[in-house]
Amino acid sequence: MTDTANPGTELVSQYATQVSDDLDRNTKEQERLTAEIAALQEQLATLQRDHSVLVNIRQALAGTAELVGAALPSPRTETTGTAEAESAEAEAPEAESDGGSTRGRKTRAKKSAPAQRRTAKKAPAGKASAKSPAKAKKAGAPTLGELILGVLTEQSEPRSAAEVAAALNEAHPERPVKTTVTRNTLEGLVAKNQVQRTKQGTSVFYTAPVASASAGTSGPEAGADQGE
Repeated sequence: MTDTANPGTELVSQYATQVSDDLDRNTKEQERLTAEIAALQEQLATLQRDHSVLVNIRQALAGTAELVGAALPSPRTETTGTAEAESAEAEAPEAESDGGSTRGRKTRAKKSAPAQRRTAKKAPAGKASAKSPAKAKKAGAPTLGELILGVLTEQSEPRSAAEVAAALNEAHPERPVKTTVTRNTLEGLVAKNQVQRTKQGTSVFYTAPVASASAGTSGPEAGADQGE
């Protein structure tokens, strides 16, 4: 019986020793983790305090920057004031030596010079140069009315405003013209009795006086058209 009990006792003793060791390791691990958690919590609390302090500092700096920006004058104002002061100092000796009349003339000249520069800026030289070719073109080239009369004279039949515009664009591609402009010019020539207008239904046609005279305009239809 003694031999049989000894192996069991030794096995229980081994298990008890192993469990005790595991408990010790578990306890030490808990202590280590607890210490680490406490350290991390302390670090977290420190970071939170630093965050609050930094937020307050940033808000204070932003408010200070706004106050400083509102108090400082603009650079343009300082530059303008300095330029005016230097100009006044440069003119002061001359004005004192020449007397009151010279000072008045210099003041008027000083006021007129910026006005002349502004006038020169508002009226650039490009517009004057752009107008001169247009005047030369009007003086040397035929007018739109003359071109229309030429087209109608060459045609033996009445033409609509669209047909006249197409003929003008084909004969003078460098001088394009729209149908609306052609119609307005034709109506102006009709008002001056330089072109005759006839209607066929809802369509309006135009003829030159020479063409209409050769075709005969003494009939009732021509009289009605002239009455319109």
